[in-house]
Amino acid sequence: QVQLMESGGGSVQAGGSLRLSCAVSGSTPNQYYMGWFRQAPGKEREGVASIWIGGGKIYYADSVKGRFTISQDNAKNTVYLLMNSLKHEDTATYYCAADLKAPVVTAMQALRTTLYDDWGPGTQVTVSS
Repeated sequence: QVQLMESGGGSVQAGGSLRLSCAVSGSTPNQYYMGWFRQAPGKEREGVASIWIGGGKIYYADSVKGRFTISQDNAKNTVYLLMNSLKHEDTATYYCAADLKAPVVTAMQALRTTLYDDWGPGTQVTVSS
């Protein structure tokens, strides 16, 4: 089990950028998954991006491909989500999540909430049009 804390959310105009951070504390294996998810009011939580730490695979939801970039800084135990060209429909609470079991998964599985066991409290992103 790990503890996760997101930061970097805020309000931005459409077309702008934000970088979210997820600080990871606790013991982690050599390979594990980290994911970014978001949930807008009245909607289900959806996967945005996932990275296989130590495995070298990255997955994105179609809605954010080419605009969002997930990355890691092992020295800081932090995972980032750089969000460019933000749209009003990106408005949501963003969560990071960890799966320490690290099974071999498909891209679709990597973006499903059911893969992940540990979650942060979330950070709000509001994009005004």
